Order: sequence, then structure tokens, then C-alpha cells
Amino acid sequence: MREYLTSVSLIAGAVAIVTMIITVPAAQGQKIICWKDKAGKVIGCGDRVPPEYQDNESKRLDSRGITRENNVSAEEAARIREEEKKQAAQKAEEEHRRAEQRRQDTALLNTYVAPKEIDARRDRELQVVELQIQQLKAAQKSTDDAYAAQQKRYATFEKTGKPVPDRVQDDLKRATEEKETLQARIADKEKDKARITDSYAQQKARFIELKGLRSTTTTPDPKTAPRN
Repeated sequence: MREYLTSVSLIAGAVAIVTMIITVPAAQGQKIICWKDKAGKVIGCGDRVPPEYQDNESKRLDSRGITRENNVSAEEAARIREEEKKQAAQKAEEEHRRAEQRRQDTALLNTYVAPKEIDARRDRELQVVELQIQQLKAAQKSTDDAYAAQQKRYATFEKTGKPVPDRVQDDLKRATEEKETLQARIADKEKDKARITDSYAQQKARFIELKGLRSTTTTPDPKTAPRN
């Protein structure tokens, strides 16, 4: 019984649409437009869409009731434009990425003749950073000593039970900041070493790929290798 009622409902809907089309004056060459509600259901037909339904989906039919053109709703049209804009941006980004990769590949092939040259350049850069780290560590000893001396001085005043003088507090604060700053600079240099090692590993792998060579791995000198 339910299936029978559904069929009757569908037939009634179709008949209603056909009736709307038939009742529209259909002189030869005259357009017939049917408009829909927000749910996509045809609710009227005529020679023009009423103002209140201008933004809704509609379709144009010929005098025989055959659909000749479908017009999406303003909301759907906006969504399509946004999607097209997004796809265009992604395409442009991909084209830019490919162009940049070609530029890097050309520079790589023009800079090196063999993989060992990449290893040599990597090691030279690592040696420079390692020298900077050694210089910072040399300065770190005096900074640590100054910090320890200020801590001891501060503790001495604390033991007396009297307020610690402002100048003593300031000296300890300054010594602490200098110690932490130096530690941070050393940590940054260690990160630089890791970055250099990774960068040249990628360059070497790409160079070997472009040249069609067999991969060979050369590790940095233990003295300049990044520390974990």
C-alpha cells in the first residue's frame, strides 16, 4: 500500500509540473522557465523567474517541455566559484613548486661534478660551526665561574638573616642571564650542524638521482658531526 501511495505521489508531482508548463503560453520561440525552492523542488513555471526566486535553482525548457538549460542557485554558483578559485591557487602553487625544483636542480648540477664535492663542502661548513662552538665553550667556563661566585656571594648574605642587598641580587641575576644566553647560543650552533648535515644529505641524494649514479654514503667527520 505504501509503495502504491509513493507511486501516486510521484505521478501527481509530474502531472503538476507538466500542467504548469502547459498552462504557460508557449508560442513558438518563447522561453519557459521553471524555478525551484531551496529544497530543489519545482514550484512554478513562466516566462521569467519571480524576483523572490531569482537566487534559486531554475531550468529553461523549450515549447515541448524539453530542458535546454539548467541554472544553479546563487549559493551553488558561489560555491563553484570558490572551488574553482581554490583549484586555481593549488595549480599555481604546484607550478611554482615545480619551477623552483627545476631551478634548484639546475644550480645543483652546475655547482658539483661528483658527490664527493658535496661531502667536502658539507665538512667545510661543519668545521666553521664547530670552531664557533669551541669558542663559545671556552667563554662558558668563565661565565660558569662568575655565576658560581655570585651564587656563593648571595648565599653568604642570606645566612646572615638580613635582606640581600639589591646590588648583590642584580649581580646574580646578570650572571644567570649570561650563563643561560651562552648555553642557548651553543644549543643553536648544534642545531645549525644538524641542519647543515641534513641539507647536504638531501642535496647529495638529489644529485645522485639526477645523475643516475649509485648511492654512496659518506658520514661527516666525528669531530664535526652533530651531537644528540
